[in-house]
Amino acid sequence: MNKQIFSLQPFPSTEILPNLNITGDIVRNNHQLAINYQLLGNLKEIAIAPSSTTPMRKHELWQDTCFEFFVCIKDSQRYWEFNLSPAGHWNVYRFDGYRQGMQEEKILTILPFCAKQQLDSLAITLDMDLSKIILADQAIVVGITTVIKCTNGEVTYWALTHQGVEADFHLRESFIITL
Repeated sequence: MNKQIFSLQPFPSTEILPNLNITGDIVRNNHQLAINYQLLGNLKEIAIAPSSTTPMRKHELWQDTCFEFFVCIKDSQRYWEFNLSPAGHWNVYRFDGYRQGMQEEKILTILPFCAKQQLDSLAITLDMDLSKIILADQAIVVGITTVIKCTNGEVTYWALTHQGVEADFHLRESFIITL
């Protein structure tokens, strides 16, 4: 079992950033991957979609507050983007290389995660089986990110690290956790 704790950093901006902390942990045990995000701060400033009674696979979740992570097989160009909405909606995309060949990953038909919101916190927890896309003995490299949309319409981008001149979650240099 390999567990790592993380803290996300906002992309440097001239805008006033919301007073937030985004932390969590990620664990891999053979085929199982668990990721926990904890968003702490004044959530009144954040646009958080209410919980849906019918969560489903949806496109363009990153246009609103969205928790994301990227998984690639070490030394491979192929990677997957996982999107988790606080409303319960989700999606997974497969890429052949940097922003190349984007396709919805149809082999994954559900993402078992939950979102729990309190007055000053939001927790997102996912526990999933990777066996449909990755072998148990394959090392993976992960990038963890979050898009935060404020109630005033401003959007901020949070990641483990920002390696580009613009916020770009797809840069391989930003995938810095090895599991």
